[in-house]
Amino acid sequence: MGKTLKLLTILTWEEYLSEFFIEKRVQGCRERTIQDYKLHLDLFFRTYQGDIDNYHLLCNKVKEYFSTSTIAPATFNIRRAYLKSFFSYLVNVGVLPKNPIDFSKRKDEGRARNVSQDVLIELLKLPDKKTFAGLRDYCLILLTLDTGIRPQEALSLLPKDINLSGLEVTIRKEIAKTKTTRTVPISPLTATHIQKLLKVRLSTWHDNIPVFCSYEGKPFLESSWAHRLKKYSYQLGHSITPYSLRHSFALLYLRNGGNVFTLQRTMGHADLNMTKRYLALTGEDLKREHKTASPINLFNKKRVKNINPK
Repeated sequence: MGKTLKLLTILTWEEYLSEFFIEKRVQGCRERTIQDYKLHLDLFFRTYQGDIDNYHLLCNKVKEYFSTSTIAPATFNIRRAYLKSFFSYLVNVGVLPKNPIDFSKRKDEGRARNVSQDVLIELLKLPDKKTFAGLRDYCLILLTLDTGIRPQEALSLLPKDINLSGLEVTIRKEIAKTKTTRTVPISPLTATHIQKLLKVRLSTWHDNIPVFCSYEGKPFLESSWAHRLKKYSYQLGHSITPYSLRHSFALLYLRNGGNVFTLQRTMGHADLNMTKRYLALTGEDLKREHKTASPINLFNKKRVKNINPK
């Protein structure tokens, strides 16, 4: 008997996207990740109107989409990762012969957004700690500067995740970006103010309501937190974002004598590559400080010019 061929039913882009999102949920992807996939896939399909089985046209459109030189390396790599994942799914189900994204990531040197120590001190003076929202903001700033916790991780913490007596916070794998549980130490000052925040929670709020919620006991979104910081930024005259607080923690941690390996574990980096960005910046600090503080500067410039090392 001859071999029976299985005919593939070609669906629409929308139908494959729907199936792809279902598979991602089955794999355990959080809803936030699903929304990120939708955002970046939608950006591409706004520009591509071709048929799903026109592989040659698809490849050309992908290359055109990524050829814009103005795309920052980080943005390029994020878009590439989401699209490549979707196309890999289409390859696995037999829709595409191979993944059209066959090019490498762009080298990203990284850009840490640092906030000066003086500005951070002024920032901590702004939240009105007599209100729930102000006390919440103050605690969020303290926690981020104390641990470098990611904004979404902080906003997902439950009361059970904070051990005040043990001075530590546990970022559960369910809320950690790397899907790996980690426990980070906190300072007594941070613990004291978080304790105050927990005490003013309404008795009707359940333990599944995040520590850093709205005054109504509803989830406090990262976008809302960014908006709050933007208001403080206007008052200060300096731009401050949730991630600039995380970056400031990393730089101050290293400048104050912390080592890169404990920083990696505290910040939840999967490997040292991300952490080394901050190490490189503190290296620039050393060069800058050396240039102004080296004892060699005590010598007369003219005299230094006359010194010819053998």
